[in-house]
Amino acid sequence: MFALTHDPIDIAAVRAAVVHGSCGALLVFEGLARDNFEGREVTELAYEAYPEMAIPELEAIGATIAERWGGRTAIVHRLGHVPVTEPTVVIAVATPHRAACYEASRYALETLKERVPIWKKEIYADGSAWKANAPA
Repeated sequence: MFALTHDPIDIAAVRAAVVHGSCGALLVFEGLARDNFEGREVTELAYEAYPEMAIPELEAIGATIAERWGGRTAIVHRLGHVPVTEPTVVIAVATPHRAACYEASRYALETLKERVPIWKKEIYADGSAWKANAPA
């Protein structure tokens, strides 16, 4: 499951997409829209993407995780306006062992930020600004 959606993300469905008998560890990461950035009040986020490039990049992240860690991956990213506290991205990774699961989950998020053409606009109480993706 690699998808972009304008609807709220079904976290249980993302998790269910990676559950497998061969995997003894599963992590679900939820990136949430928060209400502040550098002292400014954020009222919501807005996301845009280039789906024809974004989906293949998400799939490539999953392929690397399968090859490197023997894992299963699902990534769903929200588009459009996202209210504060709602998930903007949900990443589920399942691997045979827990250490690999942590590594693979972090790899998925950091690689998404680096390579996937998704853009974020922070909407403040007093204006807005586009933000560049950057690894944490």
